[in-house]
Amino acid sequence: MTDFIATEARALDPRFIAMVGETPQLERIVTGLRVGEGPVWVAAENRLVFSDVVHSREMAWSEVGGAVVLREPANKTNGHALDGQGRLIGCEGVTSQVVRTERDGTCTVLASHYDGRGLNGPNDVVVDAQGRIWFTDPTFARTNPYGGEVRPLELNFSGVFRIDTDGSLHLAADDFGEPNGLCFSRDEAILFVNDTAREHIRAFQVAADGALSGGEVWAEPHAPDIDDGGHPDGMKCDIDGNIWVTGPGGLHVFASDASPLGILRMPERTHNFAFGGPDGDQLFIGAFTSYYRLRLPRRLAL
Repeated sequence: MTDFIATEARALDPRFIAMVGETPQLERIVTGLRVGEGPVWVAAENRLVFSDVVHSREMAWSEVGGAVVLREPANKTNGHALDGQGRLIGCEGVTSQVVRTERDGTCTVLASHYDGRGLNGPNDVVVDAQGRIWFTDPTFARTNPYGGEVRPLELNFSGVFRIDTDGSLHLAADDFGEPNGLCFSRDEAILFVNDTAREHIRAFQVAADGALSGGEVWAEPHAPDIDDGGHPDGMKCDIDGNIWVTGPGGLHVFASDASPLGILRMPERTHNFAFGGPDGDQLFIGAFTSYYRLRLPRRLAL
């Protein structure tokens, strides 16, 4: 039997209701997880790929086949993205590596060290239109056994990195508490990065060569009356240029000018999400124990 859960669309702007509907109904599609993370919709396969972090599994869900395990153990992989060839890019917590899954199922290491020192623990990842891979590198994978394996830190900062198409690794920014989710604006002129430790989102201007500038605080996803332990984590840009980010109580949405539009309340602490479905009008949300689907009134996937 399908498990539907009514939830609240806490609108701060009428535009929010047009995005999620007046009476949104969540559908629990997978449960029994321990930190549902790293969702990416694979259109070519018509399925969602995601992480069950603490159980160290990479998994997939489809309408026809339900949930299946793709890789176990998966080195406590967290964030995922697809490259221009549709290959899966993953951030491994146990190994502190960014890896690419090849067509034959083998994994190629794309980044593991910077300046001769091991990365903290790549957490979330995006790929730009040029094929460059950008990822955040907080300390969670070395300091918290849930997301990695406790071990000494080798870097003395938590940063954002860029892997160019020639495979070279570059430090893009290093002035964070704990960088986490990241996404581009629609035109890729701005890179948004949230900082879990400081509870805000920053906006960087992106030069043609990938250099970042700016980095001012752009928005703060707060909900003073909610205390569920939620914080800035997964983040995406929709087809209209709005920025969605997890935070206290669920998913917070900001317009492109940083004005808050609303909060989609979730029944448990929310970690990450992805737009997807055959028509781009479904929202898949990873929470602590489960994955949920929300059918949207219209297409929002880029």
